[in-house]
Amino acid sequence: MAVGERIDPYAQFSFIVRIDGVDVAGFTEASGFVAESDVIEYREGSDEHTMRKLPGLLKYNNISLKRGITNNDALWKWRKTTLDGQTQRRDGAIVLRDEAGNEVIAWSFRAGWIAKYEGATLDAKSSEVAVETIEIAHEGLDYEVL
Repeated sequence: MAVGERIDPYAQFSFIVRIDGVDVAGFTEASGFVAESDVIEYREGSDEHTMRKLPGLLKYNNISLKRGITNNDALWKWRKTTLDGQTQRRDGAIVLRDEAGNEVIAWSFRAGWIAKYEGATLDAKSSEVAVETIEIAHEGLDYEVL
């Protein structure tokens, strides 16, 4: 291995969530950046012992976001559009920042809508922050180095 500039991996604690180009609430956790393809197995009669594998439908996992509950109800209002039968689809991104606060990686989604809202688990014996969770269903995921 040649000697060169050391490139450390990015830490996972500094990120922002952007919906329709606007930075929204601080989140403690973001996950679900998964894009996969179904595998279609196919065998021709002339193939003796080999199964061919072809790419099938693309699938994207829901993006899960967790945050401490505040009086900001913008995400609940977005979820309510689906509950009311008027689903609003929005584009967005989860943007990772380096230790200096520079944006370095973005996972962008298309045509997203809140498919699940989970309120906090409340416990009078605990001193932890009340955390709510949302899941955003979407129709496409892109990865970009900024």
